[in-house]
Amino acid sequence: MNSSFSRLKLPEPFLRGKIRSLYSVDQKSLIMLTSDRISAFDIVFSETVPDKGKILNQISCLWFQKAIQEGLNREYDWETHLITGDLKKFPKPYCFYPELEGRSAHIWKVERIGFECIVRGYLAGSSWKEYQSKGNVCGQELPSGLLLGEKLPRPIFTPTSKSEIHGQHDENVDISLMKKELGDELYSKIEAASLSLYHFASEKVGKEGILLADTKFEFGINNKKLYLIDEILTPDSSRYWKRSDYLPGQIPLGLDKQYVRDYCESISWDKKPPAPPLPSSILSKISSVYHTIHEKIQAALS
Repeated sequence: MNSSFSRLKLPEPFLRGKIRSLYSVDQKSLIMLTSDRISAFDIVFSETVPDKGKILNQISCLWFQKAIQEGLNREYDWETHLITGDLKKFPKPYCFYPELEGRSAHIWKVERIGFECIVRGYLAGSSWKEYQSKGNVCGQELPSGLLLGEKLPRPIFTPTSKSEIHGQHDENVDISLMKKELGDELYSKIEAASLSLYHFASEKVGKEGILLADTKFEFGINNKKLYLIDEILTPDSSRYWKRSDYLPGQIPLGLDKQYVRDYCESISWDKKPPAPPLPSSILSKISSVYHTIHEKIQAALS
């Protein structure tokens, strides 16, 4: 390592999100650093989970690379924002910062589309609450009498609005609103890409005895080209369930951060800042399940 760079301190990011921070490289690219912070209900907790950032970053890189290898981008006309997750290939001076090792990626700069693109294969979370009150999810009709956690007749695309303000929650939106804002052509391309990625990932992890209950994707635009961005198919952005534990009518303990959400529900937190302290038992459990799903995904994609 160049001794002059080894003494440098990693600069402050120009943007610090709930979990990720961004550093400017040039007009076309960025460094994205994934921290060990954890959030729930769009609120960040004071506690951290050791190595969580590395696990999330490495899972995302694995999925991005596998999707490209298998040609999903060609079939549905999108690209990934990932340039490389290999620190040695980062541009200077970022390749010399050990703090970035394993938990960062060099990515293309894009204009983010303001919707989270959620695909649901099972009825859980906010979709269950909306189904109970309305009988549909994001305006999409579903059969009556479905149980909590039940597999849907087919996966459905259920976008949410992307909150720009910490402490304000993303909200489910009717697909007609997304179509109105983006236009039918771009909407259809995003919906098709999201559903194909869900089917692709479900098949892969299914071989390891894992069910992908739901997951969210984010997209951006660069030079009129659609890009898949942010994180992809991580335990922060997805519900992963063990098939052996699955039973319709109840939500199995998964391999994701549902343990944090369940704890917060159990103490009747109002889901407004500040976040309550997380006990060490919850942090330890999250660390364990994140390592487990990382190993399962590595096996599924090998």
